[in-house]
Amino acid sequence: MRVKKAVFPVAGLGTRFLPATKAMAKEMLTVVDKPIIQYAVEEAFDAGIEQIIFVTGRGKKALEDHFDRSYELETTLKSKGKTDLLHMLQDLVPRTGTIVYTRQHDPLGLGHAIWCARDIVGDEPFAVLLADDMIQTPGKPVLAEMVEKFDRFRASIAAVMEVEKDQTDKYGILDAVSLEEDIVKIKDMVEKPDPEDAPSNLAIVGRYILTPKIWDYLGRKQAGAGGEIQLTDAMKGLLTEQPIFGYKFKGTRFDCGDKVGFQMANLAFSLERPEMRGKLLDFIKTIKS
Repeated sequence: MRVKKAVFPVAGLGTRFLPATKAMAKEMLTVVDKPIIQYAVEEAFDAGIEQIIFVTGRGKKALEDHFDRSYELETTLKSKGKTDLLHMLQDLVPRTGTIVYTRQHDPLGLGHAIWCARDIVGDEPFAVLLADDMIQTPGKPVLAEMVEKFDRFRASIAAVMEVEKDQTDKYGILDAVSLEEDIVKIKDMVEKPDPEDAPSNLAIVGRYILTPKIWDYLGRKQAGAGGEIQLTDAMKGLLTEQPIFGYKFKGTRFDCGDKVGFQMANLAFSLERPEMRGKLLDFIKTIKS
């Protein structure tokens, strides 16, 4: 079966960005001139995803409005002859029925957020994208590459990268063996281990393709690290029945849930814009000391 659906867990409160996120969804923070969530949605559609499933919480109305029509604004742009901006806004809005919303009423962790989408996804493989993880790649977006890998292996797959040894307590860390230059086969995984206990420095980041068997393990709602229902624990259970692979992507990952990572993403993606690059580089030279 093709991977046609993607789950976006977007119920988080974004407390690390207060006060900016007091009245605005953290996924609506902008990198250059687009909200973080838009980059992730575009990546999903570029990978052939046909249905986006947002798992939301309170205070996410701006996110929903962003992917809806704004007739007043469109009428104003049309009357002023700003056709480029008008077309850009209209292109933001997917076909009716392409985006589905469901609620995570209790903040019980990533695994629980994904479980909230179970009835919408159904009995088919699906992708999960964490919008906070922005990945700048020299070629195809990460999820598009992962879909191709899934078509080969017909098994769950996660995006993975090497992290500093002293950072393992921030990630799901793998015990894995290399199969190909960019593919590892996962033997075990540990959620946020202390550096001295980590089996490696190979970490899972926010892109997954999962088989529907994962619902059996998420549905047990077993609390793990931090007292939350962790996706890593469900994947550990899945490993007892099915193989799981890791895709070592080429590119740079920015943690936009962190203030420093967010600023780094803004700079990196701004430098990709020809109309901005020269001025930014000149400015950087003046402050580099």
